[in-house]
Amino acid sequence: MKHLSKLFVAGFLALGLNSYAQDSDNPWAISFGANAVDTRFGAASKFEDQFSEYFNAKDHWNILPSVSYINVSRAIGDNFSFGITGSVNKIDKLVTRTPGTQDYTVTNPGDLTYYGVDGQIKYSFLNLIGTSWFDPYLHLGGGYTWIDEKGNGTVNGGLGVTFWFVENVGLTLQSTYKHSFEDQAEANVPRHLQHFAGLTFKFGGKDTDKDGIYDKDDLCPEVPGLEQFQGCPDTDGDGIPDKDDACPDQAGLAEFQGCPDTDGDGIADKDDACPEVAGVASLQGCPDTDGDGIADKDDQCPEVAGPKENNGCPWPDTDGDGVLDKDDLCPDVKGTAANRGCPEVTEEVVKKLNDYARTILFNSGKSTFKDETVPVLENMKNILKEYPQARFSIEGHTDSDGSNALNQTLSENRAAAVVTYLVENGIAADRLRSVGFGETKPIASNRTAKGKAQNRRVEVKLIKE
Repeated sequence: MKHLSKLFVAGFLALGLNSYAQDSDNPWAISFGANAVDTRFGAASKFEDQFSEYFNAKDHWNILPSVSYINVSRAIGDNFSFGITGSVNKIDKLVTRTPGTQDYTVTNPGDLTYYGVDGQIKYSFLNLIGTSWFDPYLHLGGGYTWIDEKGNGTVNGGLGVTFWFVENVGLTLQSTYKHSFEDQAEANVPRHLQHFAGLTFKFGGKDTDKDGIYDKDDLCPEVPGLEQFQGCPDTDGDGIPDKDDACPDQAGLAEFQGCPDTDGDGIADKDDACPEVAGVASLQGCPDTDGDGIADKDDQCPEVAGPKENNGCPWPDTDGDGVLDKDDLCPDVKGTAANRGCPEVTEEVVKKLNDYARTILFNSGKSTFKDETVPVLENMKNILKEYPQARFSIEGHTDSDGSNALNQTLSENRAAAVVTYLVENGIAADRLRSVGFGETKPIASNRTAKGKAQNRRVEVKLIKE
């Protein structure tokens, strides 16, 4: 009785400890410790006699004070396990009942040897009662028992409980009733009770990453993790396991798959071209202060709306004529929209050019200029510069003196000389052309000196597109 009482006290001292042993986690178990055999022999011994003085260890129990049993078992699923137990004892107390009476006699049969090999199927109530440390169970089975080298087969059943100290270590207490169907008066091994008390160790569970979560329950079995994430890590501590975290090294928000949104603009930093400045999704998280659809970082005029073609700046109108420089063929000179920003050449302008042209003086019979003609040419050049897109025809004419061929050549050369001067002094060559008409287009009579002087002339005509 003392031995069993001590074992029960030790078991109840363990009730306050937490443990989490589960057969599915550690399928194998080994138990070893001491066993006690309660033998009640005799022809008149009844079934109920086996339990009438269950705790009378002092008078009825045969205890071998050493490791005297070992059990190996394996979980087979659904709270069931199967195990084999081997035990040894010495019978120095034999209880017999006097037929026809309630009297019992305890004698020493001479230290008989006791051996048992039993198989059992155990059903655990651990999962059903919802505790992790208190593990009661039922067991059924059978085996073979020898007393002093004489044996019988038995059918076994009983109760047990394991108090788990830690995850894999517990104290097991068990009582097994062994029923022999032989006549009790002649049975080599009569029915009897056998009690067990020992330590149980569970093993066989695999935890590759050593995070305390078995591989079978670990979604990340090769990386240490947390129980709340079924064994997966959360490196950045944002409450999102790395396996579901698009930014596992940066704490973030669940709505962005664990990525941060530093500027709070609703765009995760990893997708935000401007992660520290709030912006709009259409510009990858960058701001657009002037609302012109161009991100400030790419906008040369971030506070003034402008087109993308001009890098976000409004088109200038340098000459202030109402025609934007991009459309203005004369951006530095005021013009009209009808003339694409260039000034229009009026009849007055053409007349002024011709007034100057008629005063051009050439050396007699040549295409070279007299010195006093240079200022005239300069005035013509300045007028042409005011109309940079206008094109003009410079036409040469002669009087009737000399041959027609000579006059034709001379008129061509003189017109060309005017063009050459203007080009050499800044007028684009593609704006001018020269042509000679010789003596074919007189404007006065060639019979007088005055008329001939009027026919020797240069005229300027506007070339219209």
